[in-house]
Amino acid sequence: MIGSVVGNALEWYDFFLFSAAAALVFNKLFFPTGDRTAASLAALSIYAVGFVARPVGGLVFGHVGDRYGRKAALIWTLSIMGVATFAMGLLPTYKQIGWWAPALLVVLRLVQGLAAGGEWGGGVLLITENAPAHRRGFFGAWSQAGVSLGFVISSLAFFLVRQLPDADFYAWGWRLPFLASIVIFAAGIFIRKRVMETAPLKEGKDPAALPVVALLRRYPRALMLGIGARLGENGGSQLLITFSLVYGTSVGASTDVLLIGVMLGMICDSAMMPVFGALSDRLGRRPVYMAGLLAMAAFAYPFLHMLGSGSTPLIILAFVIGNGLCHAAMIGVQPAMYSELFEPEVRYSGLAFVHEVAAVIVGVVPLISAALLARYGSPVPVAIYIGILCLLSLLSVWAMRETRPTRAQAH
Repeated sequence: MIGSVVGNALEWYDFFLFSAAAALVFNKLFFPTGDRTAASLAALSIYAVGFVARPVGGLVFGHVGDRYGRKAALIWTLSIMGVATFAMGLLPTYKQIGWWAPALLVVLRLVQGLAAGGEWGGGVLLITENAPAHRRGFFGAWSQAGVSLGFVISSLAFFLVRQLPDADFYAWGWRLPFLASIVIFAAGIFIRKRVMETAPLKEGKDPAALPVVALLRRYPRALMLGIGARLGENGGSQLLITFSLVYGTSVGASTDVLLIGVMLGMICDSAMMPVFGALSDRLGRRPVYMAGLLAMAAFAYPFLHMLGSGSTPLIILAFVIGNGLCHAAMIGVQPAMYSELFEPEVRYSGLAFVHEVAAVIVGVVPLISAALLARYGSPVPVAIYIGILCLLSLLSVWAMRETRPTRAQAH
């Protein structure tokens, strides 16, 4: 469990670090300074490139994980992510090499996306394939808590270097969190080389020659329902983390308060994931997950209303409820539920496929939400949009078989 949590936190620290840099640094140092809006959009477009590359990485490293072992895939993903992030800290700026600067940034972000696409499924399987069947929900949730922890650590790292004087920050300070990846890389490799291998190699089963082909042939229904189940969870997360900053600033909320709210919300999210995972061990995966979807759909409008209240306690409470209850109830169950959908020979590929394809589909949630807000001038259409995503996921989970082992199977 420690190996998975720490490994995930270190891996996703690198990936999330780019989001802060895109908003604070890359738009100023890696593009012409004439049009700040265009530069910001360009930087955020490069940020989005990482999500486009993730399904490809999921297929590639899912194949490696199913054919040659989970450890091999995870060591590769961490190594590739560490090298790409460290290289970002060494990149010359636009003033030094012109358009080669953003071009190299795009290449490195693509590499980051490839590594991230293969990370989630392997990090989950390190725990779920080693955990006792009757406690798989509880232990599996810790792997996802590591992802959230990576977000918090990357935000904290950028907050600390942002305390430098502006001249120092833009000259060299922004590079420090990226260069720190070399230490993170070494620590992660040390940890992952010492965790035990999991199925199928551990169980002595023959891996499929082409896991993704076997996956598509044998599990088309599970794949579609798994993707559908994630729409409400990931769409809700985009509302709580990304669009909340856009909407909050548009209604006059303090940027500092919003950022603090996001960080506290993510901490509560991480803390509550094992709670809901353990609850799914007792009640089943589907009931807990469906409760989270209903809560997210119901809370979407109150969440946005609380952000516009102008009250600091209400704004922070909105993030705590949204992340710590609504979102955690889904994401805490997801590792065990998805692991139990597929057999060991194709499990890594299955998790990567479902997770990353769904991420691409709902990656436009902030953009569509912003367009709805601009068109209607009200948060109501945005809340309805999130509610529709949750309804689609609710139908998917309802149609899915219960994956929690029975008491007899668990023992």
